[in-house]
Amino acid sequence: MEIALAAAEIAWREHGDVPVGAVILNSRGEIIANGVNKRELDRDPTAHAEVVAIREAGRVLNNCRLDGCTLVVTLEPCAMCAGAIMQARISRLAFGAWDEKAGAVGSVMDVIRDPRALTKVEVISGVLADRSSALLKEFFTATR
Repeated sequence: MEIALAAAEIAWREHGDVPVGAVILNSRGEIIANGVNKRELDRDPTAHAEVVAIREAGRVLNNCRLDGCTLVVTLEPCAMCAGAIMQARISRLAFGAWDEKAGAVGSVMDVIRDPRALTKVEVISGVLADRSSALLKEFFTATR
């Protein structure tokens, strides 16, 4: 999560985007991909940190399935990202801050743990949540 938080700082300080960072680890715990929000930079509404990291991990592994991988992200994924996590067959998700406006892993809805979901993802929530939340609050105070 420390590395994801550092990536979130880059999203804000270098790209002017909401500070969200993500890393993907393989089954041996090695980082194989990272991502930052690039919506503003790329003018792409789908360029959330999770999606950016998933795309990179797919290229690194030369596979669209990320079985055995863990995604670590500073903010609870939205519905789009939750769907991408499931489509990528990511095994574990660890996230920091809860997203009370658009969270899709328990706050507003729970796409990932829906009993009808074909893919089962282990979820670990609240990892360094205070630091993730503080960074987001600082961003929104400074920019809005």
